[in-house]
Amino acid sequence: MNHRWQKIGQIYCPSGEKKWLQSHAAVPIADHVAGDVFKIYFSSRNEHNQSFTGYVVVDITQPDKILELSPNPVLPPGGLGEFDDSGAMATWLVSHNGVKFLYYIGWNLGVTVPFRNSIGLAVCKDGEPFNRYAKGPILDRSMLEPHFVASCCVIPGEDKWRMWYLSCTDWNVRNGKPEHRYHIKYAESPDGIHWKRDGFVSIDYENDNEYAISRPSVIRDKDCWRMWYSYRGASYRIGYAESHDGRQWRRLDTRVGIDVSLAGWDSEMIEYPFVFDHKELRYMLYNGNGYGKTGFGLAVLEQI
Repeated sequence: MNHRWQKIGQIYCPSGEKKWLQSHAAVPIADHVAGDVFKIYFSSRNEHNQSFTGYVVVDITQPDKILELSPNPVLPPGGLGEFDDSGAMATWLVSHNGVKFLYYIGWNLGVTVPFRNSIGLAVCKDGEPFNRYAKGPILDRSMLEPHFVASCCVIPGEDKWRMWYLSCTDWNVRNGKPEHRYHIKYAESPDGIHWKRDGFVSIDYENDNEYAISRPSVIRDKDCWRMWYSYRGASYRIGYAESHDGRQWRRLDTRVGIDVSLAGWDSEMIEYPFVFDHKELRYMLYNGNGYGKTGFGLAVLEQI
């Protein structure tokens, strides 16, 4: 079945309100507060291009009206020399047994290549501020994945926790500059902290021109698992896949039902989807031009 998303419009774009909020509102995440109110986490940048995690609060029925902007970052960069000293970019949020697990991308700047990523974890109990679970990452490059890992989606289950995550397979020099190549792999865990991965690829490259597949967003429906993600050749678009076990996926990008607009903030690219359900409707948060530089918007799945 083909999907069809109706765009509601741009929701938020930073205008330099704070030092840690000079530009970008990337990789949005919706966290239900009460009623129709949601806290939407996102990643911003300061004047030194370091990434911070903040939030806005909106009523989903009037999403263009910002009810609250976080006065301080929820998660700033880590300490000097740590895996996230150049940025802490939230990528997924899970509530489990009264604890919130905020998975985030830790950024390090490189020399031979521009950057290296790892996956970190911050936790929150009883409404207290988020605190790093550890000063080091919970998922990093390894013997079998020598480059880096990044954006992830995590879903706890009765039998195990599942993770779909970005895995860099290589760097290539294009037009005199190093260019990354990454797709989406699968991992499992008993607790959401300690992960077992065997290199299984869930979403692979469609062709040689495709070099970036990122930010998976997974929902388990009664009939199958569904995933939305970003994929890039010339520029980012949003893709779609289905699975019967959550591990092996079939790409169905032509059925995604959302594309760039003819003009405006999302006319050049769309990426980093976050799909969630609320009151029998399915919504999608996503970024537009400039990898979040023009902020994020909202779409709703039309009932067909």
